[in-house]
Amino acid sequence: MVYDVIVLGGGTSGIGAAIYAARFNLKILLLTKAKTGLIATTHVIENYPGIKTATGPNFMNMFYDHLSVYKDNVETVEEEAIDATKKEKNYIIKTSKGSYEGKTIIFAMGSEHRKLNVPGEKEFANKGVSYCATCDGPLFKDKLVSVIGGADSSAKEALFLTQHAKKVYIIYRREKIRPEPINLKRVEQKVKEGKIEIINNTNVTEIKGEAFVNKVILDKPYKGNKELELGGVFIAIGWIPKSDLAAKLGVKLDKSKNIIVDRYAATNIPGIFAAGDITDDPFKQVITGTAQGVAAAFGAFNYIRESE
Repeated sequence: MVYDVIVLGGGTSGIGAAIYAARFNLKILLLTKAKTGLIATTHVIENYPGIKTATGPNFMNMFYDHLSVYKDNVETVEEEAIDATKKEKNYIIKTSKGSYEGKTIIFAMGSEHRKLNVPGEKEFANKGVSYCATCDGPLFKDKLVSVIGGADSSAKEALFLTQHAKKVYIIYRREKIRPEPINLKRVEQKVKEGKIEIINNTNVTEIKGEAFVNKVILDKPYKGNKELELGGVFIAIGWIPKSDLAAKLGVKLDKSKNIIVDRYAATNIPGIFAAGDITDDPFKQVITGTAQGVAAAFGAFNYIRESE
């Protein structure tokens, strides 16, 4: 069959797109490697209007519960898209198990964690090196750990880890960490309590250990020593958009590999839209990504209506 819309990605942007496309009475395929998204790894969400607070997994469950209302219009398939091609006016998305044809595509595949790319990072992955405090934090009970990075996501990782670790070092390459004000206050309180210590103007150049991580090497001495003993390293230095399939179809990307979209979530290729962390929207938040998904659905609806 030919779907009206193929939504690639099962995070909040993809679900938002699927829900609204269903409300336009379109036939949708939601194709996702897993029913999740980076937001599902978030400890707590406090900035989505109407929901005062929720854990990442519970938040995603609410989205999928809402999506189930439109099961007559939305088919969800848990397969990873591995190729994309053009077929006359339509598009073909291939997975390891089959292929799917759609009149339009909405790319909402999100992003993946950016790597630090230092010696030891790859060797000690899942042996003390992690990219998700919510996923792995409980494994580091009463250990000394570090969070590398200085953005809001880094601060939230560190705050969550204080519930488990003996102490958390935030290691950041710039002068000051830069989380949202509310999270900065929370970090400062944990610093007063001795649960967090901030090491600014410093980079980690190597991760060392034996069977498990036991130290990192810094590019400058901290308290007289370039070696910092740690039981865990959490890397939170940003994300890389999963935009390779879009690029294969000729979709324009910016220098950071974000898909370039207009205010209606449309790309430079007719019939192809994008939403969420995969786009060049500088404000990468769950609420803006979901809204982009809605705009993409509206764009797909108009494109199909005008084409017919």
